[in-house]
Amino acid sequence: MDANIRPSVRQAKRNAEAQLVFAGRGITDSALGINDYAGLDARGKIVVVLAGAPKGLASDVASHLRGSKEEAALNAGAIGLIELPVPGTQSSRPLRLTAKAPRVDLVPKPGSRAYRRVDLELAVSKAIGARLFAGSGHSVDELTKLAQKGERLPTFNLTGSLAIEAESKWEDFSSPQVIGKLAGADQRLSAEHIVLMGHLDHIGIEADPKPGQDRINNGALDNASGIATMLEAARHFTTSGTPPKRSLMFVANTGEEKGLLGADYFSENPTVPASSIVGLVNLDMPLLLYPFSDVIAFGAEHSTIASIAATAAASMNVKIAPDPMPGEGLFVRSDHYRFVERGVPSIFLMTGYASGGEAQWKKFLSTNYHKPSDDLKQGIDWIAAARFADLNYRIARALADAPQRPLWYSGSYFGNRFAPTQPKAPR
Repeated sequence: MDANIRPSVRQAKRNAEAQLVFAGRGITDSALGINDYAGLDARGKIVVVLAGAPKGLASDVASHLRGSKEEAALNAGAIGLIELPVPGTQSSRPLRLTAKAPRVDLVPKPGSRAYRRVDLELAVSKAIGARLFAGSGHSVDELTKLAQKGERLPTFNLTGSLAIEAESKWEDFSSPQVIGKLAGADQRLSAEHIVLMGHLDHIGIEADPKPGQDRINNGALDNASGIATMLEAARHFTTSGTPPKRSLMFVANTGEEKGLLGADYFSENPTVPASSIVGLVNLDMPLLLYPFSDVIAFGAEHSTIASIAATAAASMNVKIAPDPMPGEGLFVRSDHYRFVERGVPSIFLMTGYASGGEAQWKKFLSTNYHKPSDDLKQGIDWIAAARFADLNYRIARALADAPQRPLWYSGSYFGNRFAPTQPKAPR
């Protein structure tokens, strides 16, 4: 296949022809002084960009920027986006040249995040990508080498245009989420909500299993372990005899594996006032296979949830460890991030690398992740599972009972980007 276009949930048939422009990496961020569209007229055109983000940025910031290219193209007035791969460089674009399954997406409401999409998003083959630069005085190989060196990329008009004719066929279905609420007892603080969240979906059934192989991708650790942890923390609250001061919400999301769709929908259509959601802890794929002694709190460096989580962990002789996989950009890749984008301080908790955890993580990711073998035969450490649930209960309890709601730290990129008017806490 030479090209693949993302199906549209707004237009059944699309016919368009547009000029092409090259916008470097296709990133804009005024706080960082980046504007790849400066001096470039992209209105009504299809933008061609290279994968990746500038070097030297924090990994979570770079991951955010890699995922913001469509928004940047929209803000520049473009109608289409083509991202060309760069070897050794991560891409946050979900579109691939070969699509093995139908795309799942939200039915957008006008004005919603899901509605703000370029009309045309394409993936193209290496040969087609090279042809886009014919007559421009530049080549894909030249620009790719500049990107790999971390050098600034030129931006310029391309000489050609692209004509597109596409038809999308739709099949509607729903995928319910499960939401529980425990009302707070404090007359003032009960109007605020702390959210514990995990995703209940996985990746379905293997289309072509090996003879005798289990066809079901069971998802025991991704993410039944997170859902079980959330439920056990909820049970702790209901049996503790002491109601929380703030209200708590327990949210089991769907559609995480399809692009954080359930979290996206709920964050935009919450069942409580959006401004009342003041903090969130996301539980996605804790590896409950060993007696963990540390946990990773992705995003902890951005808000006061960090100190609350550290205190709760210390009460159990557990440490908060730094991100051992910074290149993965995990802070922006799970459900909590849809709330971060709406200004809610959030962390994402997983078991850490200490006490044999590193070997267990590497084995799981290479052997069982997103495979039918992610099942109960892996040897779940039930004592560790109970301890992880207890830890999350303690974190949620501290967040619910603290006199001050969680605050973004001063200088946090994400706090400044998504909650510029909220009060900030000194580090």
